[in-house]
Amino acid sequence: MLSLTYRFMKFIGLNFSEEEYGQISFLFAVKRAFRGLMNAMLLKYCMYSVILSPLNYRKIRPLLWRVMGANMGKDCYIGYEVYLDVTHSDMITLEDHVHIANRCFLLCHQRDLSNYHIGDDYAKLGYNIRPIVLKKGCLLGTGSMIMPGVTIGEGAIVGAGSLVTKDIPAWTIAMGRPAKVIKVIPQ
Repeated sequence: MLSLTYRFMKFIGLNFSEEEYGQISFLFAVKRAFRGLMNAMLLKYCMYSVILSPLNYRKIRPLLWRVMGANMGKDCYIGYEVYLDVTHSDMITLEDHVHIANRCFLLCHQRDLSNYHIGDDYAKLGYNIRPIVLKKGCLLGTGSMIMPGVTIGEGAIVGAGSLVTKDIPAWTIAMGRPAKVIKVIPQ
């Protein structure tokens, strides 16, 4: 039986996945909505603010990501207009000295298309929710997109505009859509 909260959300036109939201309580829905709103406002500041500009990249943005729930190491660099998955920010881990260039996307969830058939309602599909781990000293180039379940290895470099759908080994350079290793960094 579906929860009263889920049935109410469906009644007012919110078409959430029954698998993920079918049994939620009213308190859970309110808590998640407020957390999402707070994280969205913090993310907006992180993306566009020029106030205290020199401190934004290495101090303010990493601090705000930590407040949003991301696991942050020391001395991380986060460029402007970097999107993190605000509803699953606690599943994002940045180890020490990670650099994320401008306009990158880090997504921890995507629709589960494994049981999607002709005539199905896409909005009713559940999600695959998996963590993202950026290991010590790795770099994401401008405009890169990191998909759920990906680990970028220590010292690895992801080229600008890359779509990373699989793990990238340590001390390699990867680029492309989808990203592939093009070089192993020598000793």
